[in-house]
Amino acid sequence: MIPVARPVFGDEEIEAVTAVIRSGMIASGDEVTRFEKEYAAYSGVRHCIATSNGTTALHAGLLAVGIKPGDEVIVPSFTFIATASSVSMCGAHPVVADVEDSTYCIDPDSVVEQITPKTKAVIGVHLFGQPCDISAIQQICDDKDLLFIEDCAQAHGARYKGVQVGNFGTIGCFSFYPTKNMTTGEGGLVTCTDDEIAEKIRRLINHGQQEKYLHTEIGYNYRLTNIGAAIGRVQLRKLDVMTKKRQANADFYSSHITKKGVLKPVIRESCTHVFHQYAVRITPECEMTRDQFAEYLRMKG
Repeated sequence: MIPVARPVFGDEEIEAVTAVIRSGMIASGDEVTRFEKEYAAYSGVRHCIATSNGTTALHAGLLAVGIKPGDEVIVPSFTFIATASSVSMCGAHPVVADVEDSTYCIDPDSVVEQITPKTKAVIGVHLFGQPCDISAIQQICDDKDLLFIEDCAQAHGARYKGVQVGNFGTIGCFSFYPTKNMTTGEGGLVTCTDDEIAEKIRRLINHGQQEKYLHTEIGYNYRLTNIGAAIGRVQLRKLDVMTKKRQANADFYSSHITKKGVLKPVIRESCTHVFHQYAVRITPECEMTRDQFAEYLRMKG
């Protein structure tokens, strides 16, 4: 059976983790700092702050940009629950906007319909590895004085008009769960360009510490470990090669799936899709239902 996803590990990851264990410094430390700097250099963003997972990246990021109880944050109707639950964790209210029929990313027209005086931000999810309509969402946010937040959990290395995701929003939030295009075991990361927001996130993920044992605000233990960062550093070096393999597999699927009623992924103009998943939709024109189609694939391994 071909798995939906599995981490790709080699001797390099094993050696990197072994070195950290032998060092005795397995919690958050220098290895995390190196991973943050290397991801910042890879993506071209000013600040990268590593966290314990993608959900904590979203939560800490939203708190740092000022999302608070009573606020409304617009999220897409089709995404992983953490996009919405992280808003609720701030005491704010997630408001659902519809998604585009072709890409399943958040629909800018639906976003406009959901805006109220309480709206403070819009979260654009780069679903399945493809950037959402960033220009349209940014324009709405600029016009309405809203924050644009990127959920990049499935889109490591994806590009919009030649620029990597994570560079467009006030913050960008990544996940390194084992099913993602690259992994740290469990882990996340927040990108931003604003120095104050970056420092705020660093305090929030480290028990609100401004300096050792000086706690200036309520914070959390959202730190990434050196073990996770060691895996991530190796995975980052492999990411472009793994992405090219994903894209080649997607090209093969797209050229060989010819059955009527099976809608294949649509790639947005000016976007580089990294194919976290190759998602198809079964329409009534297909001779099989969705469940029958899934069973057919299972029978074929």
